[in-house]
Amino acid sequence: MKKRVLFLCTHNSCRSQMAEGLINHYLADSFDAFSAGTEATRVNPLASQVLAELGIDISTHHSKTIDDFAGQTFDHVITLCGSANEQCPIFFGGVKRVHIGFDDPSRLPGRPEEVLPEFRRVRDEIKAKLIEYLTGDGQ
Repeated sequence: MKKRVLFLCTHNSCRSQMAEGLINHYLADSFDAFSAGTEATRVNPLASQVLAELGIDISTHHSKTIDDFAGQTFDHVITLCGSANEQCPIFFGGVKRVHIGFDDPSRLPGRPEEVLPEFRRVRDEIKAKLIEYLTGDGQ
């Protein structure tokens, strides 16, 4: 049976969306990944672009809030930013919850071509750290 993992970030626009796409792509046999934010905004187009470079399509994803998952159960709840870690709701208590933080490339000023290297760096960090966590001792 697949394990369910929920990735939380403040806006569910970048890091949590990338994490959901990466885990559903690379660990699809073992995990069903979902993502949400403490508030909904939109999926950052650059997050979608850097995942497309790996053959992962998140173009149909939309930003969701934690309320969308109320009452659901997860094997892992992973916060990816400090704000979400502080605001993680009580109803996720009792599951394996961990904070694995990453820089937020969506906060960088500049034109897309100037900030894309940071989006790629964060994407690669998310991929490496989350796959290691979920396939290693974190299981």
